[in-house]
Amino acid sequence: MILTDMLGIDVLDSSGKRLGEVSDVRFALDAAPGPLLSKARLVGIIVSPRTASSFLGFERQNLTQPWPIAQLLRWRHRGSFLVLWEDIALMGPKSVRLRSDFTPYESGLTR
Repeated sequence: MILTDMLGIDVLDSSGKRLGEVSDVRFALDAAPGPLLSKARLVGIIVSPRTASSFLGFERQNLTQPWPIAQLLRWRHRGSFLVLWEDIALMGPKSVRLRSDFTPYESGLTR
């Protein structure tokens, strides 16, 4: 699956209830940068209950300018949460199904 294919697809809990859409993904760099790039691993997906649009980097705690755009994006993505890769039971072309005991984590978005 190509990463952009994941964006915008529905996220369902284990019973099939819609929780939102994949709006972003999170990666972790586990080592110091090599000659070209660091190796990255997929940590999880960001689920937004209202929109699949991008955070445009405004989920970062210190990014607040231009103020109107930052406020609008924070409002649009309120309630967003991170789901770890281990908590994904099934990923298909039209939806993501989560495990029954998944944990929603803070997305990094200042509320």
